[in-house]
Amino acid sequence: MFRWSRSGASASTVVRDEEAACRDDGAGLKVVRRLAQSISHVGKDAAEVRGALEDTQRIVQVQGQAMQALGRQLQQIGQAQAAIAAATAQSAAAVQRARGALGVVGGEVVGMSTTLAQVSGAAAEITKISLQTRLVAFNAAVEAKHAGDAGRGFAVVAEAVKALAGQVEASSKAIVSAIASLQERIDRFSAELTENPARPSQIHAAFHEVEQDVQRIAASAAESGQQMNLLNARAQELEREVLEATHGLKVAFDGSDRFLRMSEDLVEQIAESGVEVDDMPFIRAAQDAAAEIAVLLEGALRDGQISEAELFDENYRPIEGTSPPQQTTRFCALTDRLFPGVQEKALTLSDKIVFCIAADRNGYIATHNRKYCQPQRRGDTVWNTANSRYRRIFNDRTGLASARNTRPFLLQTYRRDMGGGRFVVLKEATAPIEVAGRHWGGVRLAFNF
Repeated sequence: MFRWSRSGASASTVVRDEEAACRDDGAGLKVVRRLAQSISHVGKDAAEVRGALEDTQRIVQVQGQAMQALGRQLQQIGQAQAAIAAATAQSAAAVQRARGALGVVGGEVVGMSTTLAQVSGAAAEITKISLQTRLVAFNAAVEAKHAGDAGRGFAVVAEAVKALAGQVEASSKAIVSAIASLQERIDRFSAELTENPARPSQIHAAFHEVEQDVQRIAASAAESGQQMNLLNARAQELEREVLEATHGLKVAFDGSDRFLRMSEDLVEQIAESGVEVDDMPFIRAAQDAAAEIAVLLEGALRDGQISEAELFDENYRPIEGTSPPQQTTRFCALTDRLFPGVQEKALTLSDKIVFCIAADRNGYIATHNRKYCQPQRRGDTVWNTANSRYRRIFNDRTGLASARNTRPFLLQTYRRDMGGGRFVVLKEATAPIEVAGRHWGGVRLAFNF
C-alpha cells in the first residue's frame, strides 16, 4: 500500500517512505509481541503470588478455627474451675461443721465419763455397805448361836442377810470393774476427741490433713483461674490478630486477583488485535477442539445416541469411597467414547501442552486425558489428586471461568494443584462448546510457559 505525499513528491521518495513505514510497522509488531511476552510473565508471577496468598489464607483460616476451638475449650475449663472452687468451699465448710460436731461429741463424752465416775463411786459405796452388812450378819449369827433354841429363827435370818450381802458385794465389784474398763476406753476416746496442738490425736490429725488438702486445692484452683484469665485474654487477642490478618489477606488476594485478570485481559486484547502472539497457536488449538467436540455432540443428538436432557444433565451422583470425590452423570458413557479422539490429538501439537479437556458449564470433567484417568487408589488422596482427575468437578476460579466462558476464547494463568502440596503454574486457553444452540461448556487447553 502506497502513501502519496500531498506535495507531490517523486516516486522514489514515496517508495522510500513506504519502506520506512513498513520497517516501523515491523518494529511496532516486535514491540507488541515483546510486550505480550512481558505481560504473560507478569501474569505468571501474579499467579504465583495469588497462589501463595491462597496458601497463607488457608493457614490463617485454620488458625482462626483453632483459636475459636481454643476459646471454647478455655471457657469449658473456666466453668470446670468455677465448679471446683464451689466444691472446695463446700468441702471446707463441711470440714468445719464436722470439727464442730466433734467438739460437741467430745463434750458429751466428758459428761459420760463424769457420770460413770459417779456410778463407780456409788458402786464402791455399795460394796462398803455390803461388807458392813456381812459383818453385822456374822455377829448376829454368833449371837443367835449363843441364844440356843430361842435364837434359831434369828440365825436363819442372819444367814440369809449374810448371803445377800455377799451377792451384793460381788455384783458391786463386777460393776466397779466393768465401769473401770469402760472408763479407760472412754478416756482414750476422749483423748482422741480433745484437740491438743502439742500432741494431736489421730482424728484431729486426719481433720488437719483434710483441711490442708482442701486449702491446697482451693489455692491451686485460684492460681489456675488466674492463669486461665490470662490465657483467655491472650486467646482473644490472638483471635483479633487472626481476624485482622484474614482481612489483610483478603485485600491482598483481591488485589492480586485484579492484577492477574488485568494481565490476562491485556494479552487477550493483543491477541484479538491480530498480532501473532506466542499464545495464538494454543488459542486456535482450543477453538478447533471445541468445534470438533460440538460437531460430535450434535451428531450424537441427531442420531439418538443421547437425549438433550441427558447431555445437559446436572445431577452429579457421588461415587462412594472416592477421595478426592468423584461424580457421575448420564453423559459420561458418551464422552468416554467421543472425547478421547479429540483430546488426545491436541496433546500431540506441542510438548508444552499439559492437558486438553472438555468441561461442562459447571466445571465437571467427565472424561480427562488418558494419563489422568487412572483408577483411584483407596486411601491415597495425594496420588489420586494427581492421577485420577476425571469424573471430578473443578469449580475454582479458573475452572468456572473456563466452563462458563462464551467469548471466542479466554486466556488464564493459574496454579494447578497436583496434590501433596505440589503446584505448577500453567496458562490455559479456553473456547466455548455450543450444542443445539445452547452453551454446553468449554474446551480447556493448558500449556507451560
